[in-house]
Amino acid sequence: MKGRRHTPEQMVPKLREADRLRAEGAVVAEICRHLEISVPTHQRWRHWFMAMRPDDAVRLRALEKENARLKRLLADKELDIDMLREVVRGRF
Repeated sequence: MKGRRHTPEQMVPKLREADRLRAEGAVVAEICRHLEISVPTHQRWRHWFMAMRPDDAVRLRALEKENARLKRLLADKELDIDMLREVVRGRF
């Protein structure tokens, strides 16, 4: 069974909660059980969102979406340019 997906807006507050629990002396395994995530997931989130605020996570998500859209547009333009070059060479 595939696990649930968390949005960055959900991840950052959970990491803040984990930091609070860690400061109180809780062990990482207990923290993960409390947050209902696995230890590797916790480590991955810490790596990705170490010093982010929730609004930074939202902005990151928007930038990633925009970047993907721009990459698709660029790929389409490159295909159009390549097709036009082939037409100019007479290999249609």
